[in-house]
Amino acid sequence: MAQITLKGSPVSTVGELPAVGSSAPTFTLTTSGLEDVTLDSYKGKWKVLSIVPSLDTGVCATSAKTFNGKAAALENTVILSISADLPFAQSRFCETEGVDKVVGLSTFRSPGFGTDYGVAIQDGALAGVMSRAVVVIDPDDTVVYTEQVAEITQEPDYDSALNALG
Repeated sequence: MAQITLKGSPVSTVGELPAVGSSAPTFTLTTSGLEDVTLDSYKGKWKVLSIVPSLDTGVCATSAKTFNGKAAALENTVILSISADLPFAQSRFCETEGVDKVVGLSTFRSPGFGTDYGVAIQDGALAGVMSRAVVVIDPDDTVVYTEQVAEITQEPDYDSALNALG
């Protein structure tokens, strides 16, 4: 389990992020159109999983907008913003904020995602949602980069994540 903090107070996740060099755990997540997509839906592409507690928070919103701005320059790459937010809320956020290059995906039908990726928060005020993390997966579905953000109220290291793209 990862030890992280929320405004300095310790919280724990259910596990650890997938190991670099391992096969990415499969997943089924829900789009804003209420369609289920899987890891295989993005086969052959680089995948940046930006995992966040909720797009309704300032840092999560900033993260989605920052990745959106950087996504335009990326080829054969999809950035997936994954949260427990309902697809309707994700869609509303993206429309309101002009986020059009990042794909919002919800875990509301698939709570196992948080366990499979080791990001489900198990205690503290945010128990039941996911920690802030980034996982980069290559076109062959191998994990090539991970970052478990140590303090939930901080942004991830965007440059290191994007530098992991081949």
